[in-house]
Amino acid sequence: MHDTRVTLVGHVATRIDFKETPSGPSARFRFAVTPRYFDRKREAWTDAATSFYTVWAHRVLAVNLAGSVSVGEPLVVHGRLRVREGPPDTEGNRWFSADIDAIAIGHDLSRGTAAFRRVVQTDTPLMATQKAAVV
Repeated sequence: MHDTRVTLVGHVATRIDFKETPSGPSARFRFAVTPRYFDRKREAWTDAATSFYTVWAHRVLAVNLAGSVSVGEPLVVHGRLRVREGPPDTEGNRWFSADIDAIAIGHDLSRGTAAFRRVVQTDTPLMATQKAAVV
């Protein structure tokens, strides 16, 4: 099966919801993407309708996301697009949600500066022993 990969440029719309789960850390947030275009009639830049996505991050990406990103910050998000359909409500209306399973997330450096700090990953004692035996 082929995944639909997308890269979105926008702003963080909600706080990061970080959780420790049995399968590892997980984080999510809503992401607002507002395309801009040049309106030739008005001779000015104009904002088109804003689209909202739920961005999901897992494992190390979730931990780093929670420690690095705040509401309103400009980001570039790259990941797999998933469209979910919800059950009809009492009036028969169905809803759809566009989710992004993030592969990479970073600040949009065309909008400001950022200071990168490498995270030092520690090994569990068993893994460190195994690595020492291999070396």
